[in-house]
Amino acid sequence: MTAQGVLADHQIRAMIAAGQIASDMPVADGQIQPASLDLRLGDVAYRVRASFLAGRSRTIRDRLEDFKMHEVPLGDGAVLEKGCVYVVPLMERLSLPNGMTAAASAKSSIGRLDLLTRIITDHGVEFDRVPEGYDGPLYVEICPRSFSVVAQPGQMLNQIIFRQGRTLMSDAELAALHADTPIVSGDPVISDGLGFSVDLKPESGTLVGYRAKPHTGVVDLSKLNHYDPADFWEEVHTKDGWIILDPGAFYILVSREAIVIPPMQAAEMAPYLAMVGEFRVHYAGFFDPGFGYADAGGAGSRGVLEVRCHEAPFVLEHGQVVGRLVYEHMSAMPEALYGREIKSNYQGQGLKLSKHFKA
Repeated sequence: MTAQGVLADHQIRAMIAAGQIASDMPVADGQIQPASLDLRLGDVAYRVRASFLAGRSRTIRDRLEDFKMHEVPLGDGAVLEKGCVYVVPLMERLSLPNGMTAAASAKSSIGRLDLLTRIITDHGVEFDRVPEGYDGPLYVEICPRSFSVVAQPGQMLNQIIFRQGRTLMSDAELAALHADTPIVSGDPVISDGLGFSVDLKPESGTLVGYRAKPHTGVVDLSKLNHYDPADFWEEVHTKDGWIILDPGAFYILVSREAIVIPPMQAAEMAPYLAMVGEFRVHYAGFFDPGFGYADAGGAGSRGVLEVRCHEAPFVLEHGQVVGRLVYEHMSAMPEALYGREIKSNYQGQGLKLSKHFKA
């Protein structure tokens, strides 16, 4: 019997062996993270008229018949255009046992490109959520928002975690965890998770973030450490500890706090209360066990914030709370931790663009 909590890497491997996770091609070891599985694009993208959910009585294939405009083969790499919506079948499919659900999120590099990617399922009524007992294929909806991108089959834009029973930590449990193993620098703000704020007073210099340029070239998702940031991003500087967010603009900022995810916890970034301002943290969701953990080489790791302003210009000030981390119990100790035994691009990070851009 699997213990309650988020499943660890070796438990995900057991699901693959049992056929609960199946794939068109064998699942590679590199897809399995300490508490998540990376999902791979299939070989075709469907350009659709609008974003959609299947609804309880329909499949994604049914809905594609309603909304499909044309097919885009991905085999040699294809451009997915900014402002358009695509649906791509994934290589993986699920057959979840009773008591187990799954949740998906964009991978960190994808969130930092302002690439909206959400998992959808047959008979689904929510994005990025797979209900208990689901048996069927997985699809990803892709909407590039700041940059057009080149995508290919097998690329991993999303990740999925598996939850057995109750996983969420209460505020009391979170406070006790912090007292035992500090999970944040400074005094914790604990209310329905761990609150975090924005850093607009860096220890050196005046660079506090980046804003996406409105008219740029294409980002090929297969090219790492390749692009000059100046071709795609404007630097955001301040000497005063505040900036004005422009409506519709996309920003990369960084948390003031260093964050720690201990080995027996996972975490998900969630938006803060809508009442705090005219913006939203457009987030890439999951933090694996070991992120920011000193013994895994992560001391001082910050959370990178993907921020989009809404209808009105908004003043964002240093130390303003902009989001929260919801911590979850692990079902078992992972065999590998983020940043220690696996190649992790963002361990120990500060303000940092996605891995596609030159450092």
